[in-house]
Amino acid sequence: GQGDDVPTAPVTVAVSLADKLDTLVGFFGINERPTGSRDPFALRRAALGIIEIISAKNLRLSLWEITTRAVSGFNKQLLSEPTDDEVFRVHVDGFTSTIGSVPAFCWDRLKVQQRQSGVRHDLIDAVSENEDDLVRLLARVKALQAFVGTDDGVNLLAGYKRAANILKQSPSPLEGEGQRRAAAQGEGAGASQSGALAPSPFAPDGAPPSPSRGEGVEAALLNALDAAEPRAATAIEAEDFEGAMSALATLRAPIDAFFEGVMVNDPDPETRAFRLGLLARFRDAVHRVADFSKIEG
Repeated sequence: GQGDDVPTAPVTVAVSLADKLDTLVGFFGINERPTGSRDPFALRRAALGIIEIISAKNLRLSLWEITTRAVSGFNKQLLSEPTDDEVFRVHVDGFTSTIGSVPAFCWDRLKVQQRQSGVRHDLIDAVSENEDDLVRLLARVKALQAFVGTDDGVNLLAGYKRAANILKQSPSPLEGEGQRRAAAQGEGAGASQSGALAPSPFAPDGAPPSPSRGEGVEAALLNALDAAEPRAATAIEAEDFEGAMSALATLRAPIDAFFEGVMVNDPDPETRAFRLGLLARFRDAVHRVADFSKIEG
């Protein structure tokens, strides 16, 4: 149960994890899964045990990989036993389908466990996409929870939601092209090393923005993005998630000033595309650290 002691010696850790994975994969493979309050084979307890062991021992494991290894044992057994072709196909398909469902089941148990420990489930959702390392995920959640409790975090979340709503409600044929060019150019899409405004990837045909669209709060936001994006990427690579949140915090003032200083949906289509592209780049920069669209409030 939650809070129980976990194995500590390497052999007992390995055997306990193998036993619990074997149990989950075996029952999921024959479609015997918990429903509602019914869990006759204590599969939720098995998943909780896996989570407790991995987190307590700080094990850097991929849930998907260790589930795949457990499934391969069942499939090898099925392949070695002569059986009816249809029964064989159903069984192999059933066990293969557990490769995705068992990790998802463990993530659900993690949310319950963390909620009981005072961690918001929406913060887990915000960092869980493409994250298969439990230890790394919990470190990201801890940093995110601390960040969203600060003034910078609250205001950046408000700025993000405003940007996301504008992008959702103001589709522009130029915005998609601008985002593609931004992705192709990578970092440095805003200001050059000398500090002068570089040609904007959000303007049609890569033309440099006009002075009315490339000065003041727009240039400040571009410069802030150019500085924050590589800093956040480096911090995430080093698993310095507090540093990644700190990099995001530098975007708070520029995005606030941007909203105060310009009308995003300008009547001029090129101006509008440029400003929507800026918001798209801001949104994507935030997403690389955490998916703020999953955060409530």
